[in-house]
Amino acid sequence: MRTAAYVYTGWHPIPERDAAFHPGFTEWELVRACRPRFAGHAQPKVPLLGEYDDRDPQAFGARVALAHEHGVDAFVFGVFWCRGKRVFEQGLDRGFLSSAVGGTAPFACMWANRMPRRVLPVRRTDVPVLDPSREVPSDVDDFVRFVAMLATNYFHRDNYVTVEGRSYLSIFDSTFFVQELGADGARAAIAAARAWLRANGHRDLHLAAIEPNFTALPIVRQLGFDSVTHYVLLPDWKGPFEQDYREYAERRAGEWRHFAAVSGLPYMPAVAPGWDASPRGADFGNRRPDKYPWWPVVTGEHPELFGEALQRALAFRSPHGVDDPLVMIASLNEWSEGHYLEPDMRFGRGWLEAIRAAR
Repeated sequence: MRTAAYVYTGWHPIPERDAAFHPGFTEWELVRACRPRFAGHAQPKVPLLGEYDDRDPQAFGARVALAHEHGVDAFVFGVFWCRGKRVFEQGLDRGFLSSAVGGTAPFACMWANRMPRRVLPVRRTDVPVLDPSREVPSDVDDFVRFVAMLATNYFHRDNYVTVEGRSYLSIFDSTFFVQELGADGARAAIAAARAWLRANGHRDLHLAAIEPNFTALPIVRQLGFDSVTHYVLLPDWKGPFEQDYREYAERRAGEWRHFAAVSGLPYMPAVAPGWDASPRGADFGNRRPDKYPWWPVVTGEHPELFGEALQRALAFRSPHGVDDPLVMIASLNEWSEGHYLEPDMRFGRGWLEAIRAAR
């Protein structure tokens, strides 16, 4: 089993956020400013190696290389695309691909089919978790253009990740993709993208559905997906405010076979070292809203417990399998959501050392 860590490339300024917040804004401001909001709350999260601009091949490449040396086999970069518009692409195109490991460390892409938030930290409680302005509409032609862009820029590279010889691609909000296009439209889009790849001399896709909901999960196979996985599969989004890491990591591992059985597809197990999106929400004290980003918070996280979760994932064999499966880890660097592998002031290199020990 190979380990693959998701990568968030939102650690550099972009014009859209300059306009929404102020010139030069990045989420490091949120991470730096967060304070404990209840007894025992482990905030702020402080990067041991310091804050960085992920467009910098030296700084970002060093962090990717460190993770690779500790047993992260591959890196799955979120690619923000909305009908030809891309944001945060420089973290992948400059920070990673121009780095010393950009031509050798295995990498793949995930379609982050949402646009970044325009308000951070979130201050209003009477708005939907997913504002309609962040939705990414698509259709058959748009999906083909997206896959063609990925093939042209990334799939052809020697270090692009394959599963059973096919280029790995995942869709972050697979439920929205299916709802937006409809079952027939999603099926047609996936088939058309595969046809474009064949016609243009590229490998076929291995297309992974991330977190399909209860209506999408039973039909993803017939739509043309090849596997099912998750981004962060740890907290219960409607459960208690504080959720114990050990309890919820074990609970989630018990659900993996269900996803494979219902979908009829291989399930790529997903683990995370923690969850705490407090930096993305304004501090309401004890009047905290019972939804993202304020609720829930996973507590009791520790590298040793993360190592146990990873060992379970590495030992998992999906009822419907592939020859070279992946174990997905969320994530390398989602500091503002409290799941990251990069060294911090609390545990040093503990998260990375847990991966090395689990292999």
